[in-house]
Amino acid sequence: MWHILRQIVRTGSVTEPLPATASATAAADAAAAHRIQREILDILGQALTIRQVDAGSCNGCELEIHAVNNPVYNLEGLGIKFVASPRHADLLLVTGPVSRHMEEALRRTYDATPEPRLVVAVGDCGCDGGVFGESYASCGRVANVIPVDAVIPGCPPPPLDILRGILGAVRHRRLKQRGG
Repeated sequence: MWHILRQIVRTGSVTEPLPATASATAAADAAAAHRIQREILDILGQALTIRQVDAGSCNGCELEIHAVNNPVYNLEGLGIKFVASPRHADLLLVTGPVSRHMEEALRRTYDATPEPRLVVAVGDCGCDGGVFGESYASCGRVANVIPVDAVIPGCPPPPLDILRGILGAVRHRRLKQRGG
C-alpha cells in the first residue's frame, strides 16, 4: 500500500490544462448563467425551489440537470435549490417520456405541489415524446399527463439551456400573475 501512495505522490496530477478557448467559453457560460439566475430572483423576489421528476428518461437529461448544480452555475449560491418533496417546490422539472407506470406518480406529484406551481418539460422526450412517442408503455410527452408551462428541447439540453428554460417559466408565471 505504501508503494502505491508513493507512486501517487511522485506522479502527481496528470491532467492537461484546459485550452484557452474552452476556458473562455466556460467563463462566458458562467456569466450568462449568473445573469439568468439574477433575473429569476429579481422576478420572484425570493428563492426558487425545484423538484426534479424522472418520468421514464434515459438519464441523459438528469446528468445535465446535475451539471446545473456544479460550481460553474452555482444555483444554490443564489437561493435556487432542488428539494426532495413536491410540497416544498415552486417548480417541477420533468424529464423523459412519461411511462405508463409513472403516469399516476407524476399526477400525484403535480397535485402535491402548491399553487402557483410551474412545470418545465426537459429534453426532447419530455417535450414531444422523443424517439419513444406514445405507445402501450409510454404516454409520450409530459403535457399529455399534466399542464406544462415551458419546454426545453434537446437530447439532452445543455445546462445553460436548462437555466434559460427555467427563466422562461418564471417569466410566464409573472405574465399570468399580471393578467397578460
